Amino acid sequence: MRALLDTSILVAVFYEEHQHHEASFALLSRLASEEVFFAAHSLAEVYATLTAMPGRDRISGSDAVMFLKSIRQRLTLVYLDGEEYLAAMEAAADGGFVSGGVYDVLIGQCALKAQVDVLYTWNIKHFRRLPPPIANRAKTPLESDVP
Repeated sequence: MRALLDTSILVAVFYEEHQHHEASFALLSRLASEEVFFAAHSLAEVYATLTAMPGRDRISGSDAVMFLKSIRQRLTLVYLDGEEYLAAMEAAADGGFVSGGVYDVLIGQCALKAQVDVLYTWNIKHFRRLPPPIANRAKTPLESDVP
């Protein structure tokens, strides 16, 4: 099974005290690494999230990069070229997606490009409002049918 992990899964994997850490980490552990993808956009989103957390949960930029390097070794990076990026922005505009919703569109387009069966996320509502080719792939790790 081919799967793409969105930013919310990766952040939960990082923080042991995160409410979704156990399920996210278990999912990552069960998936075969050559079949697991993440969107290039998630590199920036994970970095931004980890370095902006409040209080003791905030980590340094260099620690965030170390985590991203470990994820990069485990997962396959999917990125959009210039034409695909522009097409994603057109799809966002056509679908009425504004502000942060555009990032879900980008991640969804990467899921389609990687031809994944499942797009795992904790932000299920965000992805279920996207067009059916993406929305139909969105699941939480709790809905996982991974053996």
